[in-house]
Amino acid sequence: YAVKPLLPALFMDNARKGSIVSRANSIGSTSASSVPNTDDEDSDYQQEPYKESYKDRRRRAHTQAEQKRRDAIKKGYDDLQAIVPTCEQQDFSIGSQKLSKAIVLQKTIDYIQFLHKEKKKQEEEVSTLRKDVMALKIMKVNYEQIVKAHQDNPNEGKEQVSDEVKFNVFQGIMDSLFQSFNASISVTSFQELSACVFSWIEEHCKPQTLRDIVIGVLHQLKSQLY
Repeated sequence: YAVKPLLPALFMDNARKGSIVSRANSIGSTSASSVPNTDDEDSDYQQEPYKESYKDRRRRAHTQAEQKRRDAIKKGYDDLQAIVPTCEQQDFSIGSQKLSKAIVLQKTIDYIQFLHKEKKKQEEEVSTLRKDVMALKIMKVNYEQIVKAHQDNPNEGKEQVSDEVKFNVFQGIMDSLFQSFNASISVTSFQELSACVFSWIEEHCKPQTLRDIVIGVLHQLKSQLY
């Protein structure tokens, strides 16, 4: 009989322990639901350095690109200073200070404009030389024809007029032409010389004028001709 009262007591103790465990489990689940997941937090914490590392890489790449761009610009200005002669000359207005980028660019522009003018001047000189070459070719053809005609008729005019007389006739004609040439031509500049030469040819080298000059010279030298 003494055993029977113990069974209800054990049953009551187990029930109380079960309720306590269930309450503890419910409290634990509630507190666990209210507290952030530690696994998720760990995963976020592990991803954060990766994001920062990516930003750092982008920042470093941007810095390197910017530095490369600045180095390229600096090298470009250094090359301009080495190429443009006026940049190498000392500018007493700024003393021994390094030339600024604005001054380097302005000196480069001035030098390029100077080169364009020199190129145009050289092209004009080349054009003039080509005209001279063309005139010389024409003269060469004419003299070749004269030489050929003389070779075909070697006895024509032989011993009629000496070389001395021919030279005197030529000298008389040239002296007369030079007097008018010297009085009419200005050699201040090539442009004035060109203009004066054409004017002199039109005025003093007309066929009638040359005929009169030749006749006058022949009259002066008629004693040597006869």
